[in-house]
Amino acid sequence: MTLPDHVAIIMDGNGRWAQSRGLPRIEGHRRGAKTVREITTMAAELHLPALTLYCLSSENWKRPQTELDFLMELLREYLIEERRTIADENLRLQLIGRTDRLTDAVRRELAITQSQCAGNTGTKLVLAIDYGGRDEIRRAVTRMAQRVRAGDLNPDQIDEPIIADHLDTVDLPEVDLMIRTGGDKRVSNFLLWQISYAELWFTDRCWPEFDRNEFQLALDDFASRQRRFGGIDAS
Repeated sequence: MTLPDHVAIIMDGNGRWAQSRGLPRIEGHRRGAKTVREITTMAAELHLPALTLYCLSSENWKRPQTELDFLMELLREYLIEERRTIADENLRLQLIGRTDRLTDAVRRELAITQSQCAGNTGTKLVLAIDYGGRDEIRRAVTRMAQRVRAGDLNPDQIDEPIIADHLDTVDLPEVDLMIRTGGDKRVSNFLLWQISYAELWFTDRCWPEFDRNEFQLALDDFASRQRRFGGIDAS
């Protein structure tokens, strides 16, 4: 079976899953963290080169402060509790997005976890935290403009590979498969450059309900698709 080199997942529906069961929204996030472990472990078992999870978007700061505080604490706990899983599964932990708005506690645990898995050689587990596709492109344009002003880059030389080299995902393969849970069918400012030719797969299941079987359905569907990248079927 053909497997994607890079799977990106919009983990949507935590709050709705909880509310539909009469639970606080934060319980949906807590249950969603268990799904992260299950899907991450499966990705490692399949030797997927890269798995990117949309943990916190740059727009999520509009949410109630109590929920944001809980998400920061949940992220801090995840970085501590999953160190054993990251070590056992030989995962390489990366971050895309911004860190300046994260709490000091989260930044500290992130640095520790990344340091401990620096020598790992397996699946790249990429956490998109305080991430927005437009913001990523804006930051890339700013860096290129600074290089042009410094005389280090000729504007006429700027092509797609150079732009890609200034994105957060510089050392990652292009996204082959993007999955969104929760029923909505939109990309929500996620990896806008990187999903140009990605296969999209949507499910009505909320993230806490997403499991190995559902992940396998998405992978099977990906394997059945014919990818032409703007060309035509050679047959």
